[in-house]
Amino acid sequence: MRALILVMDSVGIGAAPDAVNYGDEGANTVGHVADACMAGHADSPQREGRLRVPNLVALGLGEACHLATGRVPPGLDGRVQLARYGCASEISWGKDTPSGHWEIAGVPVAFDWGYFPKIQPCFPRDLVEKLCELAGLPGILGNCHASGTDIISEFGERHMRSGEPICYTSADSVFQIAAHEETFGLERLYEVCTIARRLVDPLNIGRVIARPFVGSNAHDFKRTSHRRDFSVPPPERTILDLAQLSGRDIVTIGKIDDIFAHRGTGRNLRGDGNAALFDATLDGLASLAEGGLLFANFIDFDTLYGHRRDVAGYAAALEAFDVRLPELLNRLRSDDLLIITADHGCDPTWSGTDHTREQVPILAQTAQSMSPIGRRAGFADIGATVARHLDLPAPLHGAHF
Repeated sequence: MRALILVMDSVGIGAAPDAVNYGDEGANTVGHVADACMAGHADSPQREGRLRVPNLVALGLGEACHLATGRVPPGLDGRVQLARYGCASEISWGKDTPSGHWEIAGVPVAFDWGYFPKIQPCFPRDLVEKLCELAGLPGILGNCHASGTDIISEFGERHMRSGEPICYTSADSVFQIAAHEETFGLERLYEVCTIARRLVDPLNIGRVIARPFVGSNAHDFKRTSHRRDFSVPPPERTILDLAQLSGRDIVTIGKIDDIFAHRGTGRNLRGDGNAALFDATLDGLASLAEGGLLFANFIDFDTLYGHRRDVAGYAAALEAFDVRLPELLNRLRSDDLLIITADHGCDPTWSGTDHTREQVPILAQTAQSMSPIGRRAGFADIGATVARHLDLPAPLHGAHF
């Protein structure tokens, strides 16, 4: 008996009830991607025609979308087989990655994060001065809200000449630092981020993110897989903590260990992109002991396609993920529990480049009997269900399904 949680990062299925408070009323990541495919607006050398995700449909993705919005997106109609489906609305404040993942793990965020204002410069002067002093920096570049790829193109060459890291933020509670892996150095970037983490703690900033890149000029700069998130730890015990305290085997995939500040995250396996992360998931499952928990994040949907508003890329990523699902499903034991979900939305058809406040799918497969999932008020029901399946102490939040 084992449990797996796979988070399709940003694969939302329709605006949350409170989306209007975030300027996201009408956002619908999966629905709008499917609509664009149907209209031929997402055709590319990688894919064309309707969105084709038959394995996710068989797990209930189309019906989960219907629960969330009242309609099944084009291409997502089909029979649900051997699975239970539902949708959930986040109760945590904000629409960022830690909030979504912590709530999935049984710890909703009952406070508001600190954010940097959408002005330029956006960082407090004393914060910048202290960072430069403690890290021995000649200064910083950027100091604004920006897209990560755009700001690297704009300031990357100057950064390589001056040694000033590129610092920027977004609508999330983040302080991001981009630097060239070779001219600045990867370890030095991590050291600067460690210092920044201490400095932004009083501001209640959720994450400091190291954004390393390579290349020689603005035309060929490319971010690498050596990204690292320096997060604050969850305020309460998550299901990872509960599993660790119970002596269970834990495998985390991708940036899960960073999101939970390396607390209770067991053996972490990394991969550069969704395909490599899927390989790591299969490897992790092969070694996962009886009673163990595997928790995976698939990041490409969000970082490569959602934030960049690449509809065709997003569709291709969904189809590529779907193609590989049978490899995982065929490796499950009869008493395993698999839950596929998401942490927020990032509608590639929406204005701006930020996350969107959306409901998420809950697709669960197990041979054991489970009641219908339906619409859930809060992601924490996922953590509660995993805890019950693994016979762990119940988290403080959530009701199992």
